[in-house]
Amino acid sequence: MLETLMLSRIQFAANISFHILFPTITIALSWFLFYFKLRFDQTNDPIWMRAYRFWVKIFALTFAIGVVTGITMSFQFGTNWPKFMETVGNIAGPLLGYEVLTAFFLEAGFLGIMLFGMNRVSARVHTLSTLIVAFGTSLSSFWILALNSWMQTPQGHEMRDGVAFPVDWFAIIFNPSFPYKLSHMLVASGLTAAFLVAGISAYRLLKGDNKKAPQLTLKIALTVAAVLAPVQILLGDMHGLNTLEHQPQKIAAMEGIWHTEKGAPLLLFALPDEEQKTNHFEIAIPKMASFILTHDFDGEIKGLNEFEGNHPPVAPVFFAFRIMVALGLFMFIVAWFSRFQLWRKKQLPPWLLKVLVAMSFSGWIATLAGWYVTEIGRQPWLVTGILTVKDAATDIAPANVGITLTLYLTLYVVIMVAYLHTLFTMAGRAIELEEFSIDEQVKPVIHTPSKSIEG
Repeated sequence: MLETLMLSRIQFAANISFHILFPTITIALSWFLFYFKLRFDQTNDPIWMRAYRFWVKIFALTFAIGVVTGITMSFQFGTNWPKFMETVGNIAGPLLGYEVLTAFFLEAGFLGIMLFGMNRVSARVHTLSTLIVAFGTSLSSFWILALNSWMQTPQGHEMRDGVAFPVDWFAIIFNPSFPYKLSHMLVASGLTAAFLVAGISAYRLLKGDNKKAPQLTLKIALTVAAVLAPVQILLGDMHGLNTLEHQPQKIAAMEGIWHTEKGAPLLLFALPDEEQKTNHFEIAIPKMASFILTHDFDGEIKGLNEFEGNHPPVAPVFFAFRIMVALGLFMFIVAWFSRFQLWRKKQLPPWLLKVLVAMSFSGWIATLAGWYVTEIGRQPWLVTGILTVKDAATDIAPANVGITLTLYLTLYVVIMVAYLHTLFTMAGRAIELEEFSIDEQVKPVIHTPSKSIEG
């Protein structure tokens, strides 16, 4: 039977894995909505409003699920990880409180106007409300990642009788890993939302929707993805250098490096063996890991043996990192190739539209893989150098955790199936809605018994 510690870890991992999917969409999708609304205000072109009205429904649904799953996740701090708040609650509590008092209040306060106030307030107020909601979602990620990055690279505190007390809030918030985690996550959200918009738009086109709105949103989404993909690669490199400086054991696990060496190879594939402290079936590029991480082909990389008993489980970090990188590179290729094809031929072939539909949720997979690298790579620490995962866990009976874990997983499966079904149902119904086609001018049409006259 699994122990309480392992069950608690599985439960929290399942909860946060499910929760993070939805903010990853809403953070960037809110900015898409602001852009659609702003363009409508500038041009009075109804196509922009069609795009806004379709995607604001998806935003509302996604936002609601994200809020609910976030609340249930916070319960576990008291039920499964009581020592966490006892030890670092003086820092974690205020940061979470700031997120509620600033970001969440902005989102909740103006979301109603954004969703239901279009015909009740002026266009400027409605557009401003959309902007405030978008800003609120980004501000929410600011506070959450401030806490998470502090747990990775803590500073600005002092320990008194085993309890962390803040002494410098600026240092706590802007800790060494914070700028990289925040920028990396925001761009990841941009890519996730861009591929979702592109995928759903491609689905509509494949189903025979020849209207202008899905073609317009497809073009915008691919443009955003093509811009953000190379930016994410650059940010990933910078984040890796920061991690090498502050969490070298995580880098060693990511690269599968067991012994400290100069000119370390880049492992494209391997099977890490933690018992024998070696890798099997290696496919490697000589010296490339050292070059990427130190920008020197003969740079030194510390191996896992330097951190005996203080490094994360290797295989999960090793494979999650490769999934994230491989998928990120594939997203880069698809975005640029699709955008180039759209520029040349003004439309995409059916096979490429199908690829985009298949990649609608590729951002989810890449985000989860990156999140696992970050969180598992911190093990055995919950807060680096302050509190281990084992010391923070509850001592309640395993059966109690097992029951709630089963209920959570069952509920999440139901919610996910319903969410995906709803998204594609909404896309299918949008095809039947009356809208200007791509060949029509955006002008009012007056129908007479004998002919149509464009006004």
